[in-house]
Amino acid sequence: MKLTMATSMSTTSSAFVFPLAFCLVGISQLLLCSGHAPNCDPNLIEASDRDRLQFALNLEFLEAEFFLHAALGKGLDAINPNLTLGGPPPIGAQKANLDPLVRRIIEEFGYQEVGHIRSIIRKEGGFPRPLLDLSRQNFAKLMDRAVGFTLNPPFDPYANSLNYLLATYTIPYVGLVGYVGTIPYLKNMTSCRLAASLLGVESGQDSVIRTFLYQRAFEKVQPYRLTVADFTNRISMLRNDLAMCGIKDEGIIVPEMLGAENRTSSNIISADPNSLSYARTPPEILRIVYASGNESLLGGFYPKGANGNIARRFLKIN
Repeated sequence: MKLTMATSMSTTSSAFVFPLAFCLVGISQLLLCSGHAPNCDPNLIEASDRDRLQFALNLEFLEAEFFLHAALGKGLDAINPNLTLGGPPPIGAQKANLDPLVRRIIEEFGYQEVGHIRSIIRKEGGFPRPLLDLSRQNFAKLMDRAVGFTLNPPFDPYANSLNYLLATYTIPYVGLVGYVGTIPYLKNMTSCRLAASLLGVESGQDSVIRTFLYQRAFEKVQPYRLTVADFTNRISMLRNDLAMCGIKDEGIIVPEMLGAENRTSSNIISADPNSLSYARTPPEILRIVYASGNESLLGGFYPKGANGNIARRFLKIN
């Protein structure tokens, strides 16, 4: 599949050319403006199994805090403070105005992330929870950047179930493609088993979120003029733009000529032309979660940077 944007089921295939071209132009502009040559070769990352799996802790902390706070109004410091290893509490995380079904699902996801963090720390060791910015203001900036203009009123991820699901769309998939990119480079079978088990649950979470959003794909996200499908496509475009390594992210609607076996416009599970999962390297992931397009330039969800040897190595390079 290729990344594209749709605004109605009747949209013709020609309408999908401009968003794709826009995305590719954006990548080039980012390269030229930042002076940063992207590293897209996974073979250039030299790291131990421990370092690779500890890197994933950064995203597991992010998901755990976002899910737990939204569903319960409290995070790891209340649920299992020992897992934070003394790291600072997140900025701006709060309980979301969720309907009962979504709240129950997000609560389950939150507890699953607690298990993920515990499993990685037990088997590979850990590090203090990094400082995370889960504030409404940070999500508002992210959404403004994705849609290409300032939303009025500012996007609030905690306002209702739909907004929260759209905000959640920005997170688990990044971890999913990170595990896909990590597993081939793990040397120990125990490490591979752990990563595969984590990937299975992350994939399930992402599919649930995308299914909920697909059910409302052509519904307008109030009070904006954009549909749910518009938001997902533009968020995916932004992530491709930031990662700077081609198209590895797609929204929930594609034209049939780009769908699974060229026969479906639904894109509940994002995959390549052979319906295989995309993979990302640690630098790509950092460029996305820092919202900077540069693995050495802090920001986004991690105002003081991610933790672990891999992430900190890029800070030293800078």
